[in-house]
Amino acid sequence: MEGNFGPIEQVLWSVSVFSGVIMCKVVYDLTRKISTVHFKGYDKLSRLQRIEWNNRGFSTFHAIVVAAVSLYLLVVSDLFKSGTQEELVINRKSLLSDTIFGISLGYFLSDLAMILWHFPSLGGKEYVLHHGLSMFSIFLSLVSGKAHMYILMILLTETTTPFVNLRWYLDHAGQKSSNLYLYNGVALFLGWMAARILLFIYFFMHIYLHFHQVKTIFPLGLYTLLTVSPILTLMNLFWFWKILKGMLKTLSKKRHVH
Repeated sequence: MEGNFGPIEQVLWSVSVFSGVIMCKVVYDLTRKISTVHFKGYDKLSRLQRIEWNNRGFSTFHAIVVAAVSLYLLVVSDLFKSGTQEELVINRKSLLSDTIFGISLGYFLSDLAMILWHFPSLGGKEYVLHHGLSMFSIFLSLVSGKAHMYILMILLTETTTPFVNLRWYLDHAGQKSSNLYLYNGVALFLGWMAARILLFIYFFMHIYLHFHQVKTIFPLGLYTLLTVSPILTLMNLFWFWKILKGMLKTLSKKRHVH
């Protein structure tokens, strides 16, 4: 594996990973303080429920930040547009993509540490597997400077996380019968289908059409790309089925009420 170990990158990686950890701590504390003041039911939650409430606060914040940056780099900027650079797409990167990868590593490390410390209250084995695969893939892409486009596509799927967390918040706030819960469920279903199903179809199509570039990645990176992505896809399909069943159940209850 050819390393991407310039002096600027080495400092940037350390600072960005540390910043990701600090971001989680700051948002966790802010979520706790704001919820204590503005949400009357917060103090009635159990200790583990309050921990998960705060944890989902920094999960939501991370999702918004990485999704916004990923969307900018993939769609708005010229970094990956054809004809804008002589460099192969598979080798294109920027300081911003390095930074967001480091921040995401800091987030996944923080979240995984909490999941393991409180296991299985904050998530079961599937969350450990998801975080482990995500961190390994991001790390390989970061240190090699390869496949940044594909990692950004995967990070773009975090657009669904705020809807997942809002669903949990509304459930524990006793709002499962509210219209907001219903609308959020529909938005989650549509968002999941767009960001975690259709986007992954495009993801694999892009790999297929650019495989002459993809196969130039060092062996471990290539095998990781070709194995981790299908695993994440299967997990997304499994969760999509659960989301669909939950949405249909909620819609059925609404019909019976009316």
